[in-house]
Amino acid sequence: MAMLIFAVLLIVMGCTQTADASNYEEPKMKTIHVGGKVLCQDCTQGWNEWVHGAKPIKGGKVSVTCMDERSRVVYYGSDLTDEKGQFDLIINKYINGKELIAKLCSVRLVSSPDAACNVLTNFAGGRTGVKLNRPSLMYRDLVKYTIDPFYYTTPMCEKPDTDDHSDNGHGGHY
Repeated sequence: MAMLIFAVLLIVMGCTQTADASNYEEPKMKTIHVGGKVLCQDCTQGWNEWVHGAKPIKGGKVSVTCMDERSRVVYYGSDLTDEKGQFDLIINKYINGKELIAKLCSVRLVSSPDAACNVLTNFAGGRTGVKLNRPSLMYRDLVKYTIDPFYYTTPMCEKPDTDDHSDNGHGGHY
């Protein structure tokens, strides 16, 4: 009789463990990491130096802005680059109990501390911003996006804005 009760208990315990296993839920990603580089590209150099000789900018500011489905800002954060020009923005995946949608986040350049190289360029979308598309790494509770390098350039390399946007409705040019 004792053996029968023991066998029934083992079966019941096995069933409850199976039920717990069927309720198993994959752990949700808790953070989003966004990494990249900020470099200075000097157009006054020769072609090879211009293309391959970009220098890292230490202390450059990069920001991320995340929107919700109704185009409202739900997250804004920024980071400064290190001596190698690298940044790593860390974003909590859940803000006020709601999950951020990574594809609605945009990363862009904000400022450069280097007076000799502080003109925003749109190489790799640094000026207008880059949407997060495909993660470069997904592991346990980590999602990482690595974006292409952003570039600043020198004031000498800045292309002047020749469009006349200051018409102010006064009827055109003189």
